[in-house]
Amino acid sequence: MKIVAVSKRFLSSFKERKGISFLRENDKIIRQFILTIFFIGVGIWFIKHENSELKEVNNVLADTKSFWVVCGIALAAFYIVLQALMYFASFKAVQSEISFKQAVILFLKRNFVSVFLPAGGISSLAFFTKPIEKSGVKPTQIHFASLIYGFVGILSVIIVAIPALIYSLFQGTVGSGEWYAFTAIVGLSILVFFIYNSIIAKGAIYRLILKFSPSAEIFIDDFRNNKIIKRKFLQVVFYSVLIEFVGIAHLYVAMIALGFAPSLAAAAMGYIISVIFLIVSPFLRGFGAIEISMSFILIQYGFENVNAIAITFLYRFFEFWIPLLAGASLFLFSANKLLMRVVPSFLLFILGLINIVSVLTPAISERLHVLENVIPISAIKVSNYFVITAGLFMLVNAAFMLKGLRTAWWFAVFLTGISIIGNLTKAIDYEEASIALLVLLTLIFTRKEYYIKSNSHLQSIGLKTVLISIAAVLVYSILGFYFLDKKHFNIDFNWLESIRYGMQNYFLIGSSDLVPLDRFARRFLLSINICGFVSLGFLIFALIRPYTVKKQVVEDDFVTADELVKQYGNSSLDYFKTYDDKLIYITADKKSFLAYRVTDNFAVVLENPVAASNEEMKQCIIEFDAYCYENGLRSIYYRVPEESLALFHSLHKKSLFIGQEGVVDLNTFTLEGGAKKSLRNAISKVREKGFTATIHNAPIKDGLLQKIKAVSDEWLVNTGRREIIFSQGRFDWEELKQQTIITVESAEEKIVAFINVIPDYANGEGTYDLIRKTNDAPNGIMDFILLELFTYLKSQGCTSVNLGLAAMSGIEEAETFPEKSMKFAYERIKFFSHYKGLRDFKEKFSPIWYNKYLVYSHDYDLLQAPLVLNKVVKP
Repeated sequence: MKIVAVSKRFLSSFKERKGISFLRENDKIIRQFILTIFFIGVGIWFIKHENSELKEVNNVLADTKSFWVVCGIALAAFYIVLQALMYFASFKAVQSEISFKQAVILFLKRNFVSVFLPAGGISSLAFFTKPIEKSGVKPTQIHFASLIYGFVGILSVIIVAIPALIYSLFQGTVGSGEWYAFTAIVGLSILVFFIYNSIIAKGAIYRLILKFSPSAEIFIDDFRNNKIIKRKFLQVVFYSVLIEFVGIAHLYVAMIALGFAPSLAAAAMGYIISVIFLIVSPFLRGFGAIEISMSFILIQYGFENVNAIAITFLYRFFEFWIPLLAGASLFLFSANKLLMRVVPSFLLFILGLINIVSVLTPAISERLHVLENVIPISAIKVSNYFVITAGLFMLVNAAFMLKGLRTAWWFAVFLTGISIIGNLTKAIDYEEASIALLVLLTLIFTRKEYYIKSNSHLQSIGLKTVLISIAAVLVYSILGFYFLDKKHFNIDFNWLESIRYGMQNYFLIGSSDLVPLDRFARRFLLSINICGFVSLGFLIFALIRPYTVKKQVVEDDFVTADELVKQYGNSSLDYFKTYDDKLIYITADKKSFLAYRVTDNFAVVLENPVAASNEEMKQCIIEFDAYCYENGLRSIYYRVPEESLALFHSLHKKSLFIGQEGVVDLNTFTLEGGAKKSLRNAISKVREKGFTATIHNAPIKDGLLQKIKAVSDEWLVNTGRREIIFSQGRFDWEELKQQTIITVESAEEKIVAFINVIPDYANGEGTYDLIRKTNDAPNGIMDFILLELFTYLKSQGCTSVNLGLAAMSGIEEAETFPEKSMKFAYERIKFFSHYKGLRDFKEKFSPIWYNKYLVYSHDYDLLQAPLVLNKVVKP
C-alpha cells in the first residue's frame, strides 16, 4: 500500500510540475523508489521461480535442532542488549546520559518503525526523542548521539568487512557487485565525516545550510558545542563491532541448527553482504534484497539452493523477526488504551478471515489421513462447519468489541475456543490453531478493557426471536422435506429425517448425506441456511448490543442541585447544570452533584461537579465513575477549566485542549485607542441610523417574547442553524420570561436584535446566553448590543463579562497528534473557518483567555468524542 501511495504522489506531482524540473528535484527519491521496486520484484520472482524448492525449505526448517534454536534466541537477546549499550555509550560520548532501560526502549521502538520508513535505518534516528527530552537531555544532544550511533553502525561494517572481503577475494568467492556496494558504503561514511567536519569548522556545508535556512544557526551552534569524548566513542565502536560478530554468529548457529556443516567464512561473507544490501536498500529493511544476496553467497560456498534458503530464513528469524516482535510487543504493552481496545478486535477479525479461508482451501492430505484414524469423518465435517460459522460471526463480533462490550468479549472467547478445537479436529491445522490461541491470550490480557453491559431487555427479545425462528424453521423444514418429491434429493423423507435435516441446516452444520439434485433443492437448503444465519446473527446482536441507561428524572434531584449551585456555584456554566435537558447525579452525602447527558453509552458531564471543595469534587467524580461502571457507561467531562486538571489527572484521567473562554475585565475595558476604532465606528453607525437599546427586566411580557421569538426564528433560518443545548440554552419561553433581556429597536420600534442575561455564579462575573438578530439588522449590531450588555452589567456591580468558548482556538504549541490535527483544521480547513471568525469577533473586546479541556479516561473514547458531543448538544 505504501508503494501505491508513493507512486500516486509521484504521478500527480509530475502532472502539476514540469517533468524535467520535477525529475531533477526528486532524483534521489525516484532512484530509491525504483531500487525498492526492483528488490521487491526480485523477491517475488524468486518466490515464484523457486516455489517447489520453498516447499522443501519448509521440510528442512521442520527438522531444526531445538537446543541451537534456543541458542539463536539467546544471541538475539544479547544482540538487543548490545544495541542498547551502543545507544547508552553514544549518549555518554556527547556528555549526556540516558538509563539502560531508556536505551533498550529507544532501540526497539526505532528498529520497529524503521521497517515502515523510507531509508528506515537513518530515518528512524529522528523518532522517540520526547521521553529522553523529558529526562533533561537537550534535543541537539539526542540528535548528535543518534548521528554517532548511525555513523558507527556503518563504520563497524567496514571494520569487519575489509579483512573478510580481502580473504574472500583471494578465495575467489566475491564478485564485483559486492565490491561496488562496499565502495558505496565507504563513500557514504567518508561523506558523513566530511559533512560533520565542515559543520564543526564552519566550512562550505555550514555556510550552505545557513544560506538556505538562517534560522538553523542556533541549532547548529548548539550542535557544534557537543564535543565527543574519544574514550566513550571507542566504546560505541567496540559494541558495534560486537554486534557484527553476533550477526555472523547468528548465521553460523542457523547452519548448525539445521544440521549442516557450518562454515565461518560463509557466515562472515553472507552476513556482511546482507548488511551492505540492508544499508543501501531504502525501504522495508532490505526485504527481498537480504534474502536473495545471502542465499546467493551461501550457494557460492557450496550449500544447496534449498539449504541456503532455509539457513537465510532461520537467520532472519533470529536477527530480524525477534527484535521486530520485541518492538511490536513493547508498543502493545506500553500502548495506550486505544491499542488495547483496537488490537484484539483487529486480531479477531483477521482470525475470522483465516477460519473462512482455511475451510474453503483444501486440507493437507497427510494430516487428514492421520486424523481419519483418530476421529470419524462426520466429526471432521462438523468441525469444518463450526470453524467457518465461527469465522463468519467473528467478523460481526469484532465491530462490537470496539465498543468495549463485555458480552462481545465473552463471545470472542467462545468463538476463539471453537476455532482452536475446530482447526485441530478438521485437519490438524495447528498453524490456524496457534493463531487462535494467540488471539485468545490477547483477549485474556485485555479483558479489563471490556466492561460495558448489554441490554438485558433486548437479550430477552433476541432469545425469544431465536426460539420462535427455530420453531418456524422446524415447521418449514418438516413440511418442506416431508412433502418434497423424491427427485429433489433422491430421499423419501420421514418425519424424523425432516426434523434432523432441518435443524442441521438451520445451525449451518450441513448434512453430508443430503445431496441436492436440482436448483430447487439447492435453493430450499439455502433458504434454511439464510434463516439460521440471520436469526443467530440477530441473537448475537441482541446479546451484545450496548445497554443504555434510562435514568428517571427526579424532581427532588433538581431541587437539591439548585440549592448546591446557590451555595457552591462558581462558574458561568453552573446555570445550565440544572437545565431540564440534564440528568443529575448527587453524591451519597448530598454535598456535591454533577450534570450529564447520556448518548451512545457515554455520560457526558458538563464541566466540573458543583462542590464545596476539591475533596468533595474528587469524591463526586469517584462515585460517578463507579455508577458509570455499574451501568456500562463511559464518562467524558466537557469544558473543564485548566485549574481542575490536576484533580482529574490524579484520578488517572486524560485531557485534551478544546479551546479558550474569553472573559472581559470591565474595570480596564475602554473604547479608547486605535485598536477599538472599529467598535467606535460600529456604535456610531448604528446610532446614526436611529437604533436604540432597551433593557427589559423580569418578568417579561408575552408581547415582547412574541417579538423576540420572531427575531430568533428568522436568525435560525438565515444562519441555517438549529437550537442546541447542553452548554447553552435554547429559546425557552418560560425561562426567558424570568430573565433580563436587552433589545435593539429601530426608530419604527421594530426589534432587530436581542440578548438575554443569565445567572453567572462566578464571583463578580456576568454573562449572556442567546444573542440573535434579524437579516435586515445593520452591520455592527452585535458589537453594539454587547457593549450595551457591558454597560448594564457594570451598573449591576459586575467586574467582568464571560463571552463564552471560542472552540479549537488558542493552541500555540501543539504537542499531541489530536492537538496538531485540531490546530491544522482550525488554521487551514475552510469547513472550520467559522470557529476562527468567532474568535476574531470576541477578540475585538480584548478578553483574557482561559484554557478549556475535554477530560476522558481511554484514548479510544477520544475517537468517538466528536460524534458523541454532536449528539449531546441536540435537544
